[in-house]
Amino acid sequence: MEHFSDVNIDSVARIDRWQKGRQKAFKAIPPAGKMFKYLGKEFLVYPGTFWPFIDSQPLVQNFRIKPGESVLDIGTGSGVIAIFACYQGAAKVLAVDINPSAIKSAKHNAKLHGFDKIMKVKSSNLFQKIEGVQFDVITANLPFRNKFAHDVVAQSQWDTDFKTNARFFEEVGNYLKPNGRIYFSQSNFGAIKEMKALAKAAGFSVRAIGSTVADKEETKKFFAFVMRRIATSKST
Repeated sequence: MEHFSDVNIDSVARIDRWQKGRQKAFKAIPPAGKMFKYLGKEFLVYPGTFWPFIDSQPLVQNFRIKPGESVLDIGTGSGVIAIFACYQGAAKVLAVDINPSAIKSAKHNAKLHGFDKIMKVKSSNLFQKIEGVQFDVITANLPFRNKFAHDVVAQSQWDTDFKTNARFFEEVGNYLKPNGRIYFSQSNFGAIKEMKALAKAAGFSVRAIGSTVADKEETKKFFAFVMRRIATSKST
């Protein structure tokens, strides 16, 4: 059962219709792809890819990458978060996704923006095909809602039994450097409380760093959080 932080339960049906409509639109993109403008830059997406949208803007506009840092972008979609990490000066970026269309889109966009030597795009279910590497920064725009996803396109918005989010927090510590940080997206119609509980159970502090709304009624509000390991005192 879903729990909503800010959305009136009467709005859930409208959110469902909106998301189902978007999933249909993602699939209806022409085979050659379609260009989208996002924060002043253009990105191409192929059919079946979650295109650049306001949901990731609080993260992109508020995360900070120091020149020379390494970044892992989980659930990269069209690659926008990874590419903006490159623009901030990341020395190495690995962008992963389970959706073949997203992999194709992100590879195209890395080359389009001139970062194909810095940004590697790889097919991976979360950390499945990432071995023996730790990163300074891990970014994630995972599906917000605990809702059954019937295909890979729906998985970009819905997380069946919240398994993807749970696995992320179970495993993320193995791939983050000791002083590293996580930048994470969520929404007011998503499972914010559950996300925060998973992060804290995994030993991370959670702090909001930005938000934006997609409509005047604020039924769709998006957030970005930064997470760091909670310091533990050593017993003597």
